[in-house]
Amino acid sequence: MKTALLSDVHANLEALEAVLNAVDERGAGRILCLGDAVGYGASPNECLKLIRERCQVVLLGNHDSAASGGPEAARFNPNAKAAALWTAKTLTPDHRDYLRGLSPCERVEPYFYTHASPAAPRDWEYIFDRFDAEPQFQFFTEPACFIGHTHQPAIFERSDSGCVFLPPTRLLFHPAYRYIVNVGSVGQPRDHDPRACFVLLNESAGDIEFVRVPYDIEAAQGKIRAARLPAVLASRLATGE
Repeated sequence: MKTALLSDVHANLEALEAVLNAVDERGAGRILCLGDAVGYGASPNECLKLIRERCQVVLLGNHDSAASGGPEAARFNPNAKAAALWTAKTLTPDHRDYLRGLSPCERVEPYFYTHASPAAPRDWEYIFDRFDAEPQFQFFTEPACFIGHTHQPAIFERSDSGCVFLPPTRLLFHPAYRYIVNVGSVGQPRDHDPRACFVLLNESAGDIEFVRVPYDIEAAQGKIRAARLPAVLASRLATGE
């Protein structure tokens, strides 16, 4: 079975709709969302409605927690904090309660999934490079852990020789190695590629494919500006930064 792995939608409806169309075209039978459905973007309720309809597993991200009453916004930068406060006021009570009921991590046989890191899922640690990734392998036993949070797609491969970074392309898992895979961001990529990103996991074959999807960036930007959210949250969508 093929499983689509999405993360960091960040209330970008145009990106989410484009990704879901791409998921359907590729025949994925299951969709997992690894957190941060909201924050930054201007369509939190619309995105949550779609995510709740389409995703079989949904995890909590730090922006989801901040928008639904968690303490995270106090540690955000000014732009992220402004978006979190706006989102908190904009969410419907039903969507707010839904976010409060989510967990930041879950095991879905045979893999482990978390928004940020397996070591401390609610501390929202960042795994940017192989030095960040190396100590994380002791905190899960599964062959692979899938994450989001950094908005930067990546593969970290652990073997007896140590941990190495692999570029986010198609990969067949080696049966003797273990992996941490960052699935990238649907709604706010930060790897200098503005296209939405997700991972297609073929569980029977044991391989993954990173998929990039163009979407109507100008429409998403227009909604952010119309909501009077910080201007940088709109402009960065065009550059993937």
